[in-house]
Amino acid sequence: MTREPDVRTWQATKVSHSYVADYKPFSFVDGEGVRCSLYVAGCLFKCDGCYNEAAWSFRYGQPYSAELEDRMVADLAHPSIQGLSLLGGEPFLNTQVALAAVRRLRAEFGSTRDVWCWTGYRFEALLEDSDDKRALLAEIDVLIDGTYEESQRDLSLAFRGSRNQRVLDARASVAAGNAIER
Repeated sequence: MTREPDVRTWQATKVSHSYVADYKPFSFVDGEGVRCSLYVAGCLFKCDGCYNEAAWSFRYGQPYSAELEDRMVADLAHPSIQGLSLLGGEPFLNTQVALAAVRRLRAEFGSTRDVWCWTGYRFEALLEDSDDKRALLAEIDVLIDGTYEESQRDLSLAFRGSRNQRVLDARASVAAGNAIER
C-alpha cells in the first residue's frame, strides 16, 4: 500500500530539527561511483521493513553544522568523488539541511559533482508541494522516489529495494513536468 504524504501537515518547517543521522564519506553503495552520503534525521513515512528505522526520529544524531558542511566540501573535493547522496530519514522533510548541503556543493563544484536523493515521496507529489521541496528537487540529478514496499521487495534492482520505486533523471523530469526514468 502506497503511503502518500498529507502535504497540508508534512512540512519541513513543522517537523525538522535540522539533525543529521549520519555522514559517510567515500561510499560505494549510495549511487553510482564513489560518493559522500548524508543521512538526514526524521521520517514520517515509517515504511515496514525500513533499513534505517533509527533515522525516523527528527532528533536522531547530531545537529547539522558548519563544521560538517566544511568536512563534506573537503571530502567532495577529492578527485575520486562523483557526488553527494541524500538519504534518510526523509530529505524532503529536512529541506533546511539538504538545501544547505546541496547549495554549498553547487557553489563549490558547480555541476562537476552530481546529487542523488532517495525519498518516500513520488515525483509528481513533489512538483505540487511546497517551495522548499521544489527548490530541493530542482538541485537533484537523480531521484529515487516512492516508499519502500515490503510486498514488492526485489533486491536485484539497482539502487532501490522495491519494484514500486523509480530511478528518475530528476533534471529531465523537472524540465518535462513528468517522471522520466533513467
